[in-house]
Amino acid sequence: MSVPPDPRPFSVSSRDEDAGAAFVLESKGEWWHAGFHLTTAIVGPTILTLPYVFRGLGWALGFLCLTVMGVVTFYSYFLMSKVLEYCEKEGRRHIRFRELAADVLGSGWMFYFVIFIQTAINTGIGIGAILLAGECLQIMYSNISPNGSLKLYEFIAMVTAVMMVLSQLPTFHSLRHINLGSLVLSLGYSLLVVGACINAGVSKNPPRRDYSLESSKSARVFSAFTSISIIAAIFGNGILPEIQATLAPPATGKMVKGLLMCYSVIFITFYSVAVSGYWAFGNQSNSNILKSLLPDNGPSLAPTWVLGLGVIFVLLQLFAIGLVYSQVAYEIMERKSADVKQGLFSMRNLIPRIILRSLYVIFCGFMAAMLPFFGDINGVVGAIGFIPLDFILPMVLYNMTFKPSKSSVTYWVNMTIVVVFTGAGLMGTFSSVRKLVLDANRFKLFSSQVVD
Repeated sequence: MSVPPDPRPFSVSSRDEDAGAAFVLESKGEWWHAGFHLTTAIVGPTILTLPYVFRGLGWALGFLCLTVMGVVTFYSYFLMSKVLEYCEKEGRRHIRFRELAADVLGSGWMFYFVIFIQTAINTGIGIGAILLAGECLQIMYSNISPNGSLKLYEFIAMVTAVMMVLSQLPTFHSLRHINLGSLVLSLGYSLLVVGACINAGVSKNPPRRDYSLESSKSARVFSAFTSISIIAAIFGNGILPEIQATLAPPATGKMVKGLLMCYSVIFITFYSVAVSGYWAFGNQSNSNILKSLLPDNGPSLAPTWVLGLGVIFVLLQLFAIGLVYSQVAYEIMERKSADVKQGLFSMRNLIPRIILRSLYVIFCGFMAAMLPFFGDINGVVGAIGFIPLDFILPMVLYNMTFKPSKSSVTYWVNMTIVVVFTGAGLMGTFSSVRKLVLDANRFKLFSSQVVD
């Protein structure tokens, strides 16, 4: 049986030979850079799904679940940053999620579990970013040329070509200015969408608003758990250790400041989009609220320039999101393919980087064109991927590291979160897969429409 890489801290010499650490995850950032990275990793166009989430939960439960998920994820990421800081003070600075989990839990199987889940999530987000960017181009094209002949997969190919170029930015740290722009863009399109939804709701011919839930009790339960899984995916961030790795050591206290920056943006954007979108469209809310504002039949429900600018902002931010979540794949590839002694831009390292990163982006683009099924897959990813990494593992890692008394509030809060979200993850997985199966007859390979 193969043995995983040593999860214990790298020695100075071995880390010096690790190109994934030295190049992709170089540790030069400040706390605000971590804030930019975190915001790009969490606050993305998936927030435009929140009115659809409320459609499955209703007003009261929607507010409750959104708030609870926000509090729990902030707490979870705070605990993980504390575990990373503790390990660093002990001389065991971890720069990868899989190493942290394997070291604290003392398990080679945990190393494989984390790297499998993390890689699946990151690749899925890379595929989703390309797919949604292609859809943004298609929306703009269809409004400019309603009878145009270009198909969705052709726009996906265009996005893939741009991503291949951007993917050559060599390090996570080199994305800091792009991710600052991403933060501004998220605030921009959120403001535009909120304004558009309010405008639609108070117009002379507002959309019909009905806030009733599914008529069947079982259908309501399944819809609720699917919505919870989507919220988990929206709040999910499976790369916090890698983001913290980009901080110049010592990292103590820096990540908390970055989290506060990120969650300030989350508070502004998440609630405003969820409330305005669900208020305007009720249970007719689409899985992308922009589609509700741009119905297939009938006139646009907002000024064209507002929606056009919003779509452009979303499109630009998707490139940043695709780049951020690709970093784990790049550091895995370049840990062995690059030679740290040759220099970052040497031909020895440049050529493999261009080839491997381009092939990865092409793979993501091909999958996006072949399987344009965004809404249902989002719920599955949240239940299977983000809930274990973001709601369960951090609690376990904290209890294993700091060993709080079993009679302490901290211990029981952590264990309660583990139990509750394990159950929610199982139910969410079942309900999300169920919806995927029920919608399977709508799925067509290389479809020209994104299936919700």
